[in-house]
Amino acid sequence: MPIAPSTFYEHVDRAPSRRQVRDETLKTQIARVHAANYGVYGARKVWLALNREGIVVARCTVERLMAELGLTGAVRGKTKRTTIADPATSTSPIVACPSPI
Repeated sequence: MPIAPSTFYEHVDRAPSRRQVRDETLKTQIARVHAANYGVYGARKVWLALNREGIVVARCTVERLMAELGLTGAVRGKTKRTTIADPATSTSPIVACPSPI
């Protein structure tokens, strides 16, 4: 779909929005707090740490920006196990018998 050159250049030359500018400054702060705590803080603890430091930010914003940065907190507990067996390794007589057809 063709677009007018004036539309393209208006988009390219547009100044960043206030949200984009604030997001960039918050990303550096979030990365700093996350790294200072050995990379184990999740969004909730990063949000609390930022608010303690006087950086007022919403938790959903921290969650969104941490996802953009690829940062996650430590996952505690065991890995999930499934009760569904792999059919390829099953020794069930139904799988082992050839079909009568």
